[in-house]
Amino acid sequence: MSVFVHPSGICESEQVGDGTRVWAFAHVLSGARIGRDCNINDHVFIENDVIVGDRVTVKSGVQLWDGVRLEDDVFVGPNATFTNDPFPRSKEYPESFAETVVGPGASIGGNAVILPGVRIGRRAMVGAGAVVVRDVPAHAIVVGNPARIVGYADSAPSPDPDVVDQPLATTPADDLPGGARLIPVQTAADLRGSLAAVELESGLPFVPRRFFSVFGVPSKEVRGEHAHRVCAQVLVCLQGSVHCIVDDGTHRREVRLDAPDVALHMPPMLWGTQYKYSDDAVLAVFASHSYDPADYIREYEQFLAEAVRGD
Repeated sequence: MSVFVHPSGICESEQVGDGTRVWAFAHVLSGARIGRDCNINDHVFIENDVIVGDRVTVKSGVQLWDGVRLEDDVFVGPNATFTNDPFPRSKEYPESFAETVVGPGASIGGNAVILPGVRIGRRAMVGAGAVVVRDVPAHAIVVGNPARIVGYADSAPSPDPDVVDQPLATTPADDLPGGARLIPVQTAADLRGSLAAVELESGLPFVPRRFFSVFGVPSKEVRGEHAHRVCAQVLVCLQGSVHCIVDDGTHRREVRLDAPDVALHMPPMLWGTQYKYSDDAVLAVFASHSYDPADYIREYEQFLAEAVRGD
């Protein structure tokens, strides 16, 4: 297997993997590094300090400037625009260009704009015409200007909440990843109002050491985006609604919490994300351990590494 370069294309780099195809009117400078089995379409320009992984597709009309890093299996749609200098001036060059990273399996829609220094996470999806001004989490779907999270790729819909109609001790396991499950919360309502009650020593899968609540979150914002090494949590939406992503590194499920009679139990070593908060949402969280910064895993790639090792 060898590298194919169209007669009307120019590939000055000798660091190009087997099976890669460079089509007409594309230009690859000598310093660029391109992996195996890539497809570089017509009218693509690739500058020197660019690294492209294996099996990457770059559609027509894209320029990859110094500092761009495309990891394996990335798709870049037609006329997507990468930038590397936040304050460009003609004939004035910065000491170094910002590094922009697109993680494994991520997709960039046509005509999207990616600002300098942004990191787009593993298997994220950037919608056509989106303007990405800050990091995009793994698996997130972002659209608009500025780009906002509207969903998560590869996440199945919420399970049927009817599974929590039985007592906690006999609630059947559902198909949430990593041992996560929905559990019931006792509620009562009459003319005086409504009440939700939890027996701390018997009503939860653990005796909590900490309680906190989350409220007043703008609907465009995302919270969570981390895992705990040893701490387990139970989440209850007391008012409004919030969507929760449960991710064990292999499978993801999305759960909508919108009533105080259903709680989400998240054991340790699950990546948790909460988004789509309603304006009036109040999320209550019971934690099995006291706050410990060392218990947090805040980088998704680090979480994947520890999940695979079984740390």
